[in-house]
Amino acid sequence: SCLISLGSSGINAEYGVHKIDFTKFKIRDMDSSVVLFEIAKPQGSTEILSSDPNAGRYVRYEFPPEFLKLRQIGATVEFTIGEKPINNFRMIERHYFKDQIIKSFDFDFGFCIPNSINTCEHIYDLPSLSPELINDMVQNPFLTKSDSFYFVEGRLVMHNKADYAYKYNASM
Repeated sequence: SCLISLGSSGINAEYGVHKIDFTKFKIRDMDSSVVLFEIAKPQGSTEILSSDPNAGRYVRYEFPPEFLKLRQIGATVEFTIGEKPINNFRMIERHYFKDQIIKSFDFDFGFCIPNSINTCEHIYDLPSLSPELINDMVQNPFLTKSDSFYFVEGRLVMHNKADYAYKYNASM
């Protein structure tokens, strides 16, 4: 389960210029192709609904502990672009547990044409975690966090945050 808001707030004026709007998001296990999580904005909506009225660009995930043993996941995102073309659209994502970095990812979306709907799947090679670390992550919900930084031509245009809990009653 998850709380999510993919609204229109951004880092700076560059966000408004490019009008990047995330409309769908899906996570799947690459080994089994099982979809682990999926959400989309309702047709005609300007925001994905969230049960947290104060949510901005924030996601709270709950997965079962087995998620921590996956080798590779695919994250598919659908997004729209406004009237201006985007060159060198890039995301850098960092995952932490108790302020220690677990893994860093760097993905290039490349060029996006104006007024387009774009779909891209990024493949995450997940780190192998020790049984002790997995247990610590399960015992300390929401101390696993991530920051996703989005850049256009080297300029930061968006920053999303997430935290994670690994619970035995969460569905996958």
